[in-house]
Amino acid sequence: MPETTKNIKKAGSALVLFSGGIDSTTALYWALRRYDRVLPVIFDYGQRHQVEINMARKTARRLGLEPRLIKVDLRQIGGSALTDEKIKVPAFKQAEEIKEGLPVTYVPFRNGIFIGLAAALAETIDISHVVCGFNVIDSPNYPDTTGSFVRAMEKAINEGTGARLKGKKLRIIAPFLKMKKSDIIRLGLSLGADYSYSVSCYAGGEIPCGRCSSCLLRARAWQEVGEKDHLLVRLKKEGKI
Repeated sequence: MPETTKNIKKAGSALVLFSGGIDSTTALYWALRRYDRVLPVIFDYGQRHQVEINMARKTARRLGLEPRLIKVDLRQIGGSALTDEKIKVPAFKQAEEIKEGLPVTYVPFRNGIFIGLAAALAETIDISHVVCGFNVIDSPNYPDTTGSFVRAMEKAINEGTGARLKGKKLRIIAPFLKMKKSDIIRLGLSLGADYSYSVSCYAGGEIPCGRCSSCLLRARAWQEVGEKDHLLVRLKKEGKI
């Protein structure tokens, strides 16, 4: 498990790839403990819904941060249930039913595109790290969340940007690669993370559908942690569920 950063002196700067889900929310809290300057970056990529974007903004602003929104329309490429409404989001009864193989919710090279855009922004505004909440334990079938992918992207970026000429290396940091989602939540809780506005549902609603793979993996993780999902607690207080 990564250091909780409790005794680490903050230094440097970081962009955080921020979808507002469990992993990226934890990554944001982790980065705030480690870096002097932190900028969450939200991507409007033509996903099924705006709920994810709106809730991510709210989470960032509750932390006193104004996120940067970058728009890139991946609907022009399609090939995913998240960017093509003709492709249905699969529904399951339990997490154990989720099959191996490339999921239809995989957006082709999305994380590569996001890291590339974040690297371009980092170079422009002189930021030295890009932090990602990727993990492969609970989501092993996504090819753009692996350690080898992160290392390859970092190498390509440092070869193909001004970093090489300036002698300033850009680091791509993915601290949760080998952690289960439940352990990521535990780390987040130790950092004071509030997941009340963290949405994960592939179906596109603020209220979890409870049947897509993202909802099921999230529910299982909170069950393993032994606490109630902050999002569900908030929705219940607001009378939405």
